[in-house]
Amino acid sequence: MSYLDNPLKGYTDALASGRPAPGGGSAAALVGALGAALNSMVANFTVGKEKFAAVEEEVQRLLSRSEELRWSLERLTQADTEAYGRVAAAQKMPRETDEEKAARREAMQRALKAAAEVPREAVKAAHGVVEIAAELVGKGNPNLITDVGVAAKFAVAAMECAALNVEINLAYIKDESYVEECRKELTPLLEAGAKLGGDVWKKVQAIMRGEAK
Repeated sequence: MSYLDNPLKGYTDALASGRPAPGGGSAAALVGALGAALNSMVANFTVGKEKFAAVEEEVQRLLSRSEELRWSLERLTQADTEAYGRVAAAQKMPRETDEEKAARREAMQRALKAAAEVPREAVKAAHGVVEIAAELVGKGNPNLITDVGVAAKFAVAAMECAALNVEINLAYIKDESYVEECRKELTPLLEAGAKLGGDVWKKVQAIMRGEAK
């Protein structure tokens, strides 16, 4: 079932059910998609307005990138569920003989790597959402400044939660070079994203309170 083509309640009902998927990885991607959607809304309320003509070209660029990220994170919301399904299928493979055990181990490792790649991609996409929010906080329509703050907060949460779902798969992956590669790539993104998102949040609060310089 494609959750993207059905009412939101169908997704939240599935998330709340006793089934193992969708789960946290899928939800993390969805939160990131919501952050991207908020960025796009801010951009859409900025472009085409005479008073923001000076930043029109820049915000158009941000809008185009934001929509790419939104599509990607929406796709990952579904892909995470499908990736878990492949892990579950590998777990059910027979293991009576040595050959069957070896085939099952190999299939499990392939499925676990595929399952790690989905939230890994979500971390990178959500980092892009934070970066766009950081630009929009000074260029977007100020009437929607709180939406920029929420977008940044959602994006940081999506990054951190997706990273957790990378780690749960890495814990069972035997390929040490792959595990090291994933962590080496994601650690600086998480650190930079958290700092950038925090800066956006502080700027939004300062603007709302009339403290911005």
